[in-house]
Amino acid sequence: MSDKIELDLGSHTSSIANLQGPATLSGPAKDTTQQHLAAIVESSDDAILTKDLNGIITSWNRGAERLFGYTVEEALGRSVTMLVPSDRPDEEPGILKRLRRGEKIDHYETVRQRKDGSLIHISLSVSPLRDDNGTIIGASKIARDITDRQNAHDQQQLLLKEMEHRIKNVFSMASGLISLCSRRAQTPEELAQLVRGRLEALARAQALTVPSADGDTVTNHQGTTLHELLQTILSPHLDSRESNQLRIIGNDLALSPKAVTPVALVLNELATNAVKHGALSVPAGTVTFESQRNGDELAFRWSEQGGPAIDSQPVHQGFGTRLSEIAVERQLGGKIRREWNPGGLSVNLLINQAIVELQ
Repeated sequence: MSDKIELDLGSHTSSIANLQGPATLSGPAKDTTQQHLAAIVESSDDAILTKDLNGIITSWNRGAERLFGYTVEEALGRSVTMLVPSDRPDEEPGILKRLRRGEKIDHYETVRQRKDGSLIHISLSVSPLRDDNGTIIGASKIARDITDRQNAHDQQQLLLKEMEHRIKNVFSMASGLISLCSRRAQTPEELAQLVRGRLEALARAQALTVPSADGDTVTNHQGTTLHELLQTILSPHLDSRESNQLRIIGNDLALSPKAVTPVALVLNELATNAVKHGALSVPAGTVTFESQRNGDELAFRWSEQGGPAIDSQPVHQGFGTRLSEIAVERQLGGKIRREWNPGGLSVNLLINQAIVELQ
């Protein structure tokens, strides 16, 4: 009996290679077993395909159509390298070499490219196909979409890095608050009182940057305005809410509940960097914050003056900078641009008004 059968399911015909029943079966019983196996392959949610030793696709199930976007007519007879991204040129030739040597290829995770050009993370199993004489004539591949799992892993890593970054920042800012308070305190008791007050203000500011368990802003933040949020975040680092170190220009606006956390995160990151390295690291430094409406967008500008001179733009982008970009782009539908001027850092934000402002 031939090792290759044609499975006809309505108008959809797939070539299912090397599907054999148990060796003890023969005749009609073996034919029935092969048909059952072929039907299982064809109805599988996983992408199942076979190829010869030259990498040419010889079978292609419906799961492969759904996963990669090519119909069976488009896939059969083409090289399997059409699924391999351009940055992985050695992966498929390496698999073929190992198959020809009769080596087993263990399950592994990789990336493949769909017909539309998009990339997909898959879990891939490769098994050799043999003829009746035991000679390897090709391979079967089973690919499973693990995009959701990969995204969850990436999100977990991002959250771990964010937590590490926040902890480092909090300790650094607490150290700065002690130095700030020591310049004003006349007695140990006064120093303790000043530090306690600043740390409580710092805790309130940090709480604004953390979403609740369900991903939304907590209820008591719903009445926050942009200027109030800015004052809350900067208050631990200023001598008073009326400090001349902070200048606010432009109209205030009520923030939507979902915007409070990402806006607070961005402002907190700017404040942290200003306290550690920028204008707020010295008594004479100042920050000017401007806000204005620009059509359907809101334009914000953070400008620092009087801090340490900036020689050049940093070579490496810190995690906090990347975290701010993620908040602005993904959560606020906007863009962020930094200008490293000798007199101080300027940051421009352009944000979707419908997302940010409470309607």
